[in-house]
Amino acid sequence: MATLEIDIRLGLPDFTLEVAHSFALKGITALFGPSGCGKSTLLRVIAGFERGASGRVALGGEVWQDRRRFVLPHRRGVGYVFQDTRLFAHLDVAGNLRYAERRAPLGGIARSDVIEALDLGPLLRRRPVRLSGGERQRVAIGRTLLSHPRLLLMDEPLAALDGHRKHDLMPYIARLPGAFGVPILYVTHSIDEVTRLADDIVALSEGRLLAAGEVAATLERLDLPPVSGRFEAGSLIQARVKGVDRKFMLTLLDVAGQEMVMPGMAVPEGADLRLRVRARDVSLARRRPEEISIRNILAGRVAEIASEPTTAFAEVLVDIGGGQHLRARLTRASVSDLDLAPGAEVFVLVKSVAFDRRALPREADPGQAGAPHGARQGD
Repeated sequence: MATLEIDIRLGLPDFTLEVAHSFALKGITALFGPSGCGKSTLLRVIAGFERGASGRVALGGEVWQDRRRFVLPHRRGVGYVFQDTRLFAHLDVAGNLRYAERRAPLGGIARSDVIEALDLGPLLRRRPVRLSGGERQRVAIGRTLLSHPRLLLMDEPLAALDGHRKHDLMPYIARLPGAFGVPILYVTHSIDEVTRLADDIVALSEGRLLAAGEVAATLERLDLPPVSGRFEAGSLIQARVKGVDRKFMLTLLDVAGQEMVMPGMAVPEGADLRLRVRARDVSLARRRPEEISIRNILAGRVAEIASEPTTAFAEVLVDIGGGQHLRARLTRASVSDLDLAPGAEVFVLVKSVAFDRRALPREADPGQAGAPHGARQGD
């Protein structure tokens, strides 16, 4: 597994981008942060598009930039997927793919494999003007793959798409590292895209590194400002489908040996899912509640509490077993009334959860996996 080493500095109009980090390139790594924090600029530095950056960039020990050396973009062996696709309007889809294939080194990725993985067969004779936004982006990704990149850089590839087309495209992106052995650096300001696609996260704020690590572990850290913002702060948990309640159209899940239910979804028994639970959708109780509408009640133990003395709130991290945690955002008054402290036994009430489409089996057909991917459960 190659490592991307970065230690760069670049002056920008509003702040200075200054990042030193070692990227363990595996799967999909999200470069995450609000608009204007420097994440797209960092991607351009990696690609070699920012000559004004000073410092060092190296991939697997191969130096791309330092005081004496600057490797031009086309010699770095990276593929770059832009927001606006940049397809050749005068060529059909097949022509756009052939253009990249002719310029790729011998022994690269087979065009037939790219066409199959991205479901491009029905589009080959169409020109870009006759494609939807999602279809154009699939073609752009395919063309970039055919350049046989060592590293794929994706700069907010879903930003120009509506919610439905984003939903359709994400399974294709999720499968790329496994299908083609190419790691991805993926720029986004959407926490939903991070939790559905990324294995690791590198979060930026005003040109500085805020946090980095595995997605679930990073999002649940209480010692940092919420990487996703207060409103979206939460946890990721792993679940396995254990069955279906057909009478009430519910999917039954096993989470760390405890049962949860969700609105019915077209996933097979035994499938592993990844669920995002917002801290604001979690409540705590010291005794198991009875005769309430909330269906998901998990036993746990308080692992950590971070109070905010200047606000009314506190963040509570609860261990629910199996190395998994749920994060709850409560008032400090509630923490006091419940006498919460690390080690206290509690019951976690989950108001709603979001289902991550990436959890579908790898062999699932993205074009047919039309189950409600973001179904929400109010009770």
